[in-house]
Amino acid sequence: MGARRGLAGLVALCLVSLLLALASCSDERPEPVTLRVLASSELADMKPVLDELRRETGISLEMDYRGTVDAGNELAGPGGHRHDLAWLSSDRYFLLRSRANGDRGEKPLATSIMRSPVVIGMRRGTAERLREKAPDGQISWADAADAAADGSLRFGMADPRHTNSGLAALVGVATAAAGTGTALRPDDVSCDRLRGFFAGHALVSDASAELAEGFAARQGELNALITYESELLALNNSGRLREPLEIVYPRDGMVLSDYPLLLLDPARRAAYDTLVEWLRSEPVQKRIMERTLRRPIDPAVPRSAPLREPVGNALYFPDDQKVVDRLLADYGDPEQRRSSQVIFLLDFSTSMRGKRIAQLRDTFDALAGEDDSRSGKFVRFYRRETLTVMRFGGGVLDRRSITYEAPSDLDRLRGFVASDDFDDATAIWSSLDRAYRDAAVLAREHPGRTLSIVLMTDGENNTGMGLDAFIRRHARLPREARAVRTYTIRYGEADAGELDRGARATGGRMVDATGRSLKSAFKEIRGCAD
Repeated sequence: MGARRGLAGLVALCLVSLLLALASCSDERPEPVTLRVLASSELADMKPVLDELRRETGISLEMDYRGTVDAGNELAGPGGHRHDLAWLSSDRYFLLRSRANGDRGEKPLATSIMRSPVVIGMRRGTAERLREKAPDGQISWADAADAAADGSLRFGMADPRHTNSGLAALVGVATAAAGTGTALRPDDVSCDRLRGFFAGHALVSDASAELAEGFAARQGELNALITYESELLALNNSGRLREPLEIVYPRDGMVLSDYPLLLLDPARRAAYDTLVEWLRSEPVQKRIMERTLRRPIDPAVPRSAPLREPVGNALYFPDDQKVVDRLLADYGDPEQRRSSQVIFLLDFSTSMRGKRIAQLRDTFDALAGEDDSRSGKFVRFYRRETLTVMRFGGGVLDRRSITYEAPSDLDRLRGFVASDDFDDATAIWSSLDRAYRDAAVLAREHPGRTLSIVLMTDGENNTGMGLDAFIRRHARLPREARAVRTYTIRYGEADAGELDRGARATGGRMVDATGRSLKSAFKEIRGCAD
C-alpha cells in the first residue's frame, strides 16, 4: 500500500514538472503580431525570409505589393495610411512627392535593410563591342544611349511611371546627359535628350520580376536588360538564358536602392524595432544576401562572390518634383511612343561657301554618329526618326526626306547636304513659310507624329516676304501646324533680333552660333527640338 502511494506521488511530481516545463516553454514563445505592409513588388522574393521571421519572432508581415512609384503616390496622397509599415525599394520618390503635395510634417522613421544598384545586363558580345569603342574600356550610360540610337542595343526596362528600377535608370541616363555630376535641376531637363535612348527600349513591364520573364521569353531579339543587380544575378542563375548576361556598372554612376522600412503607425513602434533588429542582424543579412542576391547593409558582412564587384559612383536622386515630373512626361507611353520628324531648313546662299558650308557638313556628320563626346551621343539622329532637309536661297532649292533605318539612309542625307548648289539671294521667311505649308500636310497625314523645324542662316532676309508677313500667315495656319515650333540658329551676319522674334512667334527659341561652333549650336537645338 505504501509502495502504491509512493508511486502515485512520483507520477504526480512528474506531471507537475511537465506542466511547469510546458508553461515555461509557452512563456518563452513570442506573442504573435501581424503588421500590414505596403511593399515594393520586387520584395516578393523575401517570402522564405519572412516565413523564418514569423517562426523566430512571432511577427507576421501581411504584404500588399505595388510598384514603388505607385506606392509612393498612395503614401503621399490625401487618404492617409492604411498600413502599419511601408517597405520600399527606395523612399526618395515618396518623400519628394509628399513635399510637393505640401506635407511639412515629420518624416516616417525609416531604416535601410539592404542594397542593390540599378545596372545594365548585356549579352557578352554587345558589351565587348561597346567597350572597344569606349576610350577607357568602361561602358557609360552615354555609350548605351548611343548604341540604342543606332539600333545596336535593344533592351528591356521597367516602366518608370510605376517602378523604382525604371525611374532610377531614367534618372541615371538623364544625369549622364546633363553632364553636371550633381542632382538634376529643372534646367537640366528643360530639353529632351533621351529620345535616342528610348529608341532602343523594346520591352517594358510594370514590375521587375515580370520584366525578367519577358526578357527570357524574347532573348533572341533583345541584348540588354536594365534592372536591379539582384534581378540580373537571379536571372543568370535561373537557367532560363542561353547565355548569362554580363553585368555592366555604368562608369558615370547609378542610383542605389537601399530598401528602407518605414514606420507609418507610431503605435507599432515596439514591433517595428524588433523587426528591424532581426532583419539587420548578421545571420539574417547573410540569409538575405544568399537568397535574394542583394547586398548586406552592414559593410562588415562578407559579400558572396557575385557581390564583390564595387558599385562605383552613386548618383544623386533629384530633389525637385518638377524634375521627376518632366522626366516622366518625356518618357510617355512606350507602347504608343510617337514617331518624330525634324525639318532642317538650311541656308545655301553664296555667303555659305567655303569654311561655313564645311562646318555645316561636319555638323551633320557629327549628328549622324561621328561625334564620340558624351553630349554627342545624346543628340545624334536615332532609328525610326524622319529627317527632312530643305536647302534654300532665294526660295526653297530642293528637299530631301529619309526615315533612319540603316546607315545608308544617313549617308544619303549627308550627300544631300554636300551639294554645291548655292543661290545669290536669301529668302528666310518665304522659305520658312514653305516649310510650314509642308508641316501642315504632315500634321494632317500623321496626326501622332512630333514635328519641329530647325532653321539655320548666316545672312539677312533680302528677298520674298518679311518677318511681319510670315507671322501673320503663321497665325492663320491650322491649329496642328501652329503647334510646330521653329528653332533658329544665328550664324555669320544673320539678324539676331529677327531670328529671335520669328522663333518665339512659333513657340521656339533662337541659339546664337556666332561666338562658338556651329556644331555646338545644333547640338543644343537638337536636344530641345520637340
